[in-house]
Amino acid sequence: MDDVSGISGVSRYPLARRGFVMTSLISGFTLATRVLHAEAIHTDSAGLSAGEAKVTVTGGAMPIYYARPATGTRFPVILVNEEIFGIHEYIADMCRRFAKLGYLAVAPEIYFRNPDFPKMTDTGQILREVVLKAPDDQVMSDLDATLAWATTNGGDANAIGEIGFCRGGRTSWLYAAHSTRLKAAVACYGQLGGQPSPIQPKTALDLAGEINCPMLGLYGGKDGSIPVEQVNAAEAKAKAAGKTVEIVIYPEAGHAFLADYRPTYVAAAAEDAWKRALNWFKQHAVAPKA
Repeated sequence: MDDVSGISGVSRYPLARRGFVMTSLISGFTLATRVLHAEAIHTDSAGLSAGEAKVTVTGGAMPIYYARPATGTRFPVILVNEEIFGIHEYIADMCRRFAKLGYLAVAPEIYFRNPDFPKMTDTGQILREVVLKAPDDQVMSDLDATLAWATTNGGDANAIGEIGFCRGGRTSWLYAAHSTRLKAAVACYGQLGGQPSPIQPKTALDLAGEINCPMLGLYGGKDGSIPVEQVNAAEAKAKAAGKTVEIVIYPEAGHAFLADYRPTYVAAAAEDAWKRALNWFKQHAVAPKA
């Protein structure tokens, strides 16, 4: 996004000049992302406490990436739900962008249980062998554990929001229907339909009427993987159930229009979506204290 609402420490420069510090998580950009945008956004960690930690969950120690201001406490919390590509540099950068504004942002690596995941280069393989084999109940439990970590490490338990990108957008819908701790949620082009399975029994559309917090949905009108009709159906279902939901469709944007590291990036839509997301959190009491 070109306009990052006054965040300090944000710059653009060719990927070749960037250094990555990720260790136990996926290093730099995921191997599955072969074509990168020529100039991606980089947010530095000056004035932040940022890095990796581990959270105990069923099946082991789940890696997380977090970022928060270097001083202070009781920061509003933003749970950042990853794409199918794992916690790579873009997701980490998103955490730092929120932290620069006064949030504690945390992204859990929910696919850590598959040791081959970091080496996969084929999107289809990732979907078949990793994403579609992650039980929804397990993912919800992982996110619960992540928030428990956040609220015992400087986060305000009474000011929690979430944002998800791509598959993480679907996660945002599901977690909003699962958790009663969220004050606000944002789904960025999250899948709404799909084929249910025994371990992923309900779609986001199925659960749209059960969300427990206000939901902002940001979608591309040219996204061939998420029909506008499904987006409208989710909005109608949520509103029919008395839920607070706002859907914004960008007519000229396709899938992943916020992903500044990918050729799918659409600057105008991304800039507007970022502002709307921040306003949504502020509107629903998930914002740093003035």
